Amino acid sequence: MPATRTTLRRSLAAAAALPLLAVALTACGYGSEKKDDDAKTANTSSGGKKLSADTVKIGYFPNLTHATALVGIQEGIIAKELGGTTVKPSTFNAGPSEIEALNAGSIDIGFIGPSPSINGFVKSKGKSLRIIGGAASGGVKLVVNPKKIKTLDDLKGKKIATPQLGNTQDVAFLNWVSEKGWKVDAQSGKGDVSVVRSDNKVTPDAYRSGSIDGAWAPEPTASKLVAQGAKVLLDERKLWPDDKFVITNIIVSQKFLTEHPDVVEAVLRGSVNTNAWIKANPDKAKASANAALKTLSGKELPADVIDPAWESIEFIDDPLAATLDTEAKHAVKAGLLDETDLTGIYDLKPLNKVLKAAGKPAVDDAGLGVK
Repeated sequence: MPATRTTLRRSLAAAAALPLLAVALTACGYGSEKKDDDAKTANTSSGGKKLSADTVKIGYFPNLTHATALVGIQEGIIAKELGGTTVKPSTFNAGPSEIEALNAGSIDIGFIGPSPSINGFVKSKGKSLRIIGGAASGGVKLVVNPKKIKTLDDLKGKKIATPQLGNTQDVAFLNWVSEKGWKVDAQSGKGDVSVVRSDNKVTPDAYRSGSIDGAWAPEPTASKLVAQGAKVLLDERKLWPDDKFVITNIIVSQKFLTEHPDVVEAVLRGSVNTNAWIKANPDKAKASANAALKTLSGKELPADVIDPAWESIEFIDDPLAATLDTEAKHAVKAGLLDETDLTGIYDLKPLNKVLKAAGKPAVDDAGLGVK
């Protein structure tokens, strides 16, 4: 398998607590550590034939963009495909900790954003993980204070929050700024627009206090700001072909994929079936996701937050590989990533086998698949 050719720039590599392209917290202010959810989430097996592993450890965020995992586990859809193999779920609030857990064997399969997927692959020289499927597209908006910002051109000179230096939304905003012809130093965030790196759990307070004028934010943070009076100025979907871009992938450790391909395939069937159920039952699925959030965090999202947030996310099987490649190129353009060979980051053979059996079309790896 081809190894990556370069490493992350030293300024980011030195920041262990802030790795390049790490997904920041996108949920509701939960803690930053991994949580074992066995006692909270229904994940018992269906009692059928056990596959090659006794258990499969699945990681995900308590976050709407991870609703495939939330709903699939909550409703027992994934467990049904695993028969006698038990699902052991764990939740995370940031990409780096989930990648660390995958590398340590604490989880086998994870739902995670594109940036930590790239980061984990690059830092391991292509030996850590494979992306085996998609889960969600969209769910990111530019929301602003309508009293200060009425048009996109009004952003010049304003303070706009992104979740974290080098994370998926940070890269997207820096690329958008560059395409406007404005200059911003990626590291400091200073320039024609002030990019303020603000953890999503504190961004609503920062907006309320007036210390930021808006945010390029994932859901449900964007809708929380709108509930406080902010206005959606741009939906990031409109910047991508067919209004689609990857926000959540499914990854697996290469070791687990090699040793337990039947389990990986079963989880993918559960994911595909979950996405189909979400599409067929949107209201029930939204309620299920919110119930899972309440179980995990002790609180559910109010209607004025979850309703618009849910509408902006599409749950899909396709990992939209071409958009991940484009996101990586945006990071290179912003000076946050050196030119990197991502060949081998995808192995979509198991997913395409599942899709074929379900009578659905195959998905493409954009030339980045295992050779």
